[in-house]
Amino acid sequence: MRFMRTLRAAAWIGAALILTAATASAQAGMGLARLVGNVEDLAGNPIPGAKILAEFTQDVGVKKEATANDKGEWSIIGMGSGNWTITASAEGYLPASVSYNVRQLERNPRLSIKLTKVEKASGLVQDESSLQILDEANAFYADGKYDTALMMFEQFLDKNPAVYQVLLNIGDCHREKAAYDLAVEKYNAVIERSKDDPAMGKTMKAKALAAIGLCYLRQNDLDQAQTFFKQSIETDPQDENLAYNVGEICFSNQQIDEAARYFTMASQIKPDWPDPYLKMAYVHLNTGDMTKAAESLEAYLKLETNPEKAAQAKAILDSIKK
Repeated sequence: MRFMRTLRAAAWIGAALILTAATASAQAGMGLARLVGNVEDLAGNPIPGAKILAEFTQDVGVKKEATANDKGEWSIIGMGSGNWTITASAEGYLPASVSYNVRQLERNPRLSIKLTKVEKASGLVQDESSLQILDEANAFYADGKYDTALMMFEQFLDKNPAVYQVLLNIGDCHREKAAYDLAVEKYNAVIERSKDDPAMGKTMKAKALAAIGLCYLRQNDLDQAQTFFKQSIETDPQDENLAYNVGEICFSNQQIDEAARYFTMASQIKPDWPDPYLKMAYVHLNTGDMTKAAESLEAYLKLETNPEKAAQAKAILDSIKK
């Protein structure tokens, strides 16, 4: 009986791998995938009107844009499978970029991006003209005019040296220009400066480590990208999407124990998100642990509201319980 359950598990794993292969077939970032998300400040308040720029990692010429509504929510459709760089920007805030692995045949989890507000009242910004420079730099970055944006971010930093967080944005400009060594140099400067920032240091260090990982991802160095993504999560485990994506990288490389660790971490960061539980079920199916696979599927079914996806998971659960 256990042998038959294991065979059925292998069949489901094979089907999952076929889906993964089909997902990879989308060309040049074009496809049917939909990505939704929200933009918030560090206190969790929505940022209406925030601009979203999505760039396909394998071809940075492929871009898609969106604008957040009054609730800070946004949506982009027609995306192909693979890694995308998602950048959010808004007037009076430092823009932020994250790496996201878009999937074609699965529902993509909601992406939450947090922006740091820069205010004159904070005492770190010297004058109103600095805020104008920052806003213009954000606009040039969103338009893909990275040389101009870089010049203006550096001008802002010269006038406001205490706002070291803008080094992330300077690094992002270098990254978009494929000057990866310069980008990593700026991200490392953020890590060094974060040591003297008791309020936001941990968060900024985590952002910089993830940004370094993204540079390696752009260069197709998955091992180094994975290393820095892991360091980012371990520094400040607040990004469930990053933990989930690291789990996906590990699983695709047959690093099953590591995959389990990061899928579990994603579920701990956001307990009401069903997707990590389904991935944990695949992990347990892969190792032949039918009991734990069933437990993960049951946890998933308690949270999944999509009838079609729930029915698919229920079919797997019924199969391994026979």
